[in-house]
Amino acid sequence: MAGGIKSAANIPELRRRVVFTLLMLAVYRIGVQIPTPGINGEALAAFFAKNSGTLFGMFNMFSGGALEKFSIFALGIMPYISASIIFQLLTVVIPQLEALSKEGEAGRRKITQYTRYATVGLSLVQGLFISIGLESMAAPSGGAMIVIDPGWSFRLMTVLTLTSGTAFIMWLGEQMTERGVGNGISLIIFAGIVARMPSAIVNTFKMVSAGELALIFLPILLAFMGAVIAVIIFFETAQRRIPIQYAKRVVGNKMYGGQHSHLPLKVNMAGVIPPIFASSIMMFPATIGGFIQVDWVKQVTSLLSWGSPLHTLLYVVFIIFFCFFYTAVTFNPVDVADNLKKNGGFIPGVRPGKKTADFIDKIMIRLTVIGAVYVSAVCVLPTVLINKFNVPFFFGGTALLIVVGVAIDTMSQIESHLVMRNYEGFMKSGRVRGRR
Repeated sequence: MAGGIKSAANIPELRRRVVFTLLMLAVYRIGVQIPTPGINGEALAAFFAKNSGTLFGMFNMFSGGALEKFSIFALGIMPYISASIIFQLLTVVIPQLEALSKEGEAGRRKITQYTRYATVGLSLVQGLFISIGLESMAAPSGGAMIVIDPGWSFRLMTVLTLTSGTAFIMWLGEQMTERGVGNGISLIIFAGIVARMPSAIVNTFKMVSAGELALIFLPILLAFMGAVIAVIIFFETAQRRIPIQYAKRVVGNKMYGGQHSHLPLKVNMAGVIPPIFASSIMMFPATIGGFIQVDWVKQVTSLLSWGSPLHTLLYVVFIIFFCFFYTAVTFNPVDVADNLKKNGGFIPGVRPGKKTADFIDKIMIRLTVIGAVYVSAVCVLPTVLINKFNVPFFFGGTALLIVVGVAIDTMSQIESHLVMRNYEGFMKSGRVRGRR
């Protein structure tokens, strides 16, 4: 590992990318500390201290603590993720968008532009509902009001501030993806979760000293966390390797081909995208409903409250759906079969063409079922740990899955840079088997 880091530092381009990514993450963390005007910080902190284990706590985790401070980045990156979900679904339904997606880089750039517009629109709607809801909220036990001076001036300022903050985060993520290392959007969520973990550890020891968490349960909890991390690493790097045989070809006086290779298919092809997408969908209506003081809206919100049976069921359903959907969008067995056929490759015992596509599709469905069950099981862990054992939220599976998954993804991309320049990579005994 130390040798890999030293080798990475010796490559100017890779060094620039890593430094740029770290600087952008530092800018994001600075923005999280800048509060939105017109908010009583003490009353807001008291409100979140009481509701830390609810859906607000989960939203606060994904925003990196920005919602707790109601900073300019309070909405986080979730509006952009929601807009991306909408357009990925519309690409399958609307022929014009499907045609755009098949036009190569120009078409994808156009869809990205539409996604940005939708992100601004969703941020405007969410910002307006949140600003209206905050005006009627106060600190627990009859404390001070959260909004210092309610009215349309506060609402317009809040909507403008939150929308601008989300647009800036979206720009940061795109810049990190293009000029840095790793996926920028995932790294922003990763940075937010990691930044909150020290406070979660401190709160855990406070709970132990206060008697809310048994001391004997702490080593069991740490061992359980280690086991969950090991399971996540195992499944995130697990592959089904389909053997590929290339036919021999004679070109001039030389013979080419005849090599053996394999087609690696990941068990969890979708990575951390399904839980992020599912969380974004579950947060959007619940966040808006939490700030609207209407009876029927309160009833729906309570049914969808974090930890409720309906919330858990819908969360699992959305995770399974996005595991299959994202895999279908990013991996096309027909294209893989056609490319193999064009290059003279075939799977032993399987006819080239449609039979090969059906064979690969059948394997992918089985792998995706296993991956969806694994992701769902890991992501519902917070509900069990919090409701049954009063464990702090950050020891749950969703946060660990995102942190470990993004770390593996980023290390794989760095290793690809090292391997291209004839370095050994991070590990001398093996390679990091990442998504790329």
